[in-house]
Amino acid sequence: MAEGAELWKAVDEYLVGHLIPSDPVLDETMAANAAAGLPSIDVAPNQGKLLHLLARVAGARKILEIGTLGGYSTTWLGRALADGGRLISLEANAKHAEVARKNIARAGLESVVTVRLGAALDTLPKLVEEGEGPFDFIFIDADKSNIPNYVTWALKLSRKGTLIVVDNIIREGQVIDAASSDANVQGARRLFDLLAAEPRLEATALQTVGSKGHDGFAMAVVVG
Repeated sequence: MAEGAELWKAVDEYLVGHLIPSDPVLDETMAANAAAGLPSIDVAPNQGKLLHLLARVAGARKILEIGTLGGYSTTWLGRALADGGRLISLEANAKHAEVARKNIARAGLESVVTVRLGAALDTLPKLVEEGEGPFDFIFIDADKSNIPNYVTWALKLSRKGTLIVVDNIIREGQVIDAASSDANVQGARRLFDLLAAEPRLEATALQTVGSKGHDGFAMAVVVG
């Protein structure tokens, strides 16, 4: 039997093969992202389906995504919107935003999904000023060094009951290394400090292994 990363990938393929039917739209999204030279850092299909199901369970009518990339996770989330819902996705890279908008249009979601270009720490205050909150579901999958800042702004755009999900917080297990010189690792560590100290959030985290290696999600519900 395969070991380590090979086994993780094989199990992911088994899970996806049984539970997530082939989807031409999502397949075309991944192909378009690869053709455009975007980094292969999208969530895995079973992770995308998890986000989709969480948003559906939350009955999300308003979703905020921080970090669009090519729109793969955006499509999963956009499909989960309750009737009359809408999604705002923030992307700092102009090329990524252009690819994502085309993928979102191909998915038939352009009427409910808006991709806003600009650094999230510039765009998030504007969303507050514009009264765009509160959002029911917030997915954070952007640069990890700024994760605590994104969560702080997410709180300003939340209500009691909002679910906040943060991706890539285990960093191949390096999150436990206090001496790490990796800004992404330190960002993840500061996130856990924030989650532990913030009385308005009740949180947990899960480490995952699979086709995306050893990583995980943090999940927090706004309770006050």
